[in-house]
Order: sequence, then C-alpha cells, then structure tokens
Amino acid sequence: MSTLAINKSARFDYEILETLEGGLVLTGAEVKSIKAGHVQLKGAFLHARSGELWLKNTYVAPYKPAGTQDGYDPNHDRKVLVRRREIVRLVSKLQIEGLTIVPLAIFTKGGLVKLEFAVARGKKKYEKRESIKKRDVQRQIREKMKEIH
Repeated sequence: MSTLAINKSARFDYEILETLEGGLVLTGAEVKSIKAGHVQLKGAFLHARSGELWLKNTYVAPYKPAGTQDGYDPNHDRKVLVRRREIVRLVSKLQIEGLTIVPLAIFTKGGLVKLEFAVARGKKKYEKRESIKKRDVQRQIREKMKEIH
C-alpha cells in the first residue's frame, strides 16, 4: 500500500471524527497520472448526490504519454465506490450541522487506486492556533530530549 497523494490541510482545518476508504472510478489515463503523482487534493470534498458519493474539486493532470485528450476536464467529478449502507449512514451524519466529508489521501491497494476520506467538523480559528501551539511545544520537547541524550 503506497500513498500517492495526501491532503495535509485537511487534518489542520478539520477535526477528524471517522475515517473510511472507498474505490475511485477513473479512466486508464487518470490512473497512470495519479500513480505518477500528478494529483492535488487541496480544496477537495465529497458530496452525496442521488444515493452516490462524488469526489469534487480534485485536480488530476492529463497524462502526457496518452496524447491529447479532447474534452478532458482535470477537475471533473469522480465517483467514489462505497457500499450503499455506508452512504446512507454518512448522509444521516451530514444532517448534523457543521459536518462534512473530506478526502485525506489517495493510495494504491492491490493495484487499485483507493481514496481515504473522513467525516469531519471544521475547526474554529482559535482551535487552529491551539494545534499550532501544541505542535510547537512537542517540537521543543523533542529538541530538548535530543540535547539530553
């Protein structure tokens, strides 16, 4: 299992409540482009529409060796393959105010491209400052421990 793309801002901007994984419906050229690392998850989100889960606002660069792909939109919506009962459960959770589904990472599993996503609640500005402060304190502790040893 190798990670192809990570959404670093998701863990900073959101409080992760539950993580899940699902498959992605992609074309062959998109798979090769993603495996080459030409994908961006920043600003992406998942949306439930008519009983299906869709990945929106994800940029997958056109695969150069495939030649010109007429009509290819690198930001088009991509279907996420998840069991129907999971979708129903997620949609019921989204009814709660302030919850959203954000992609965390794209990885390969047994030759397939999978998406790790999470049900999350947006952090307030003061919560983001607290996490920065906590991270700085942890870094200082690690540096002091290195000096001691």
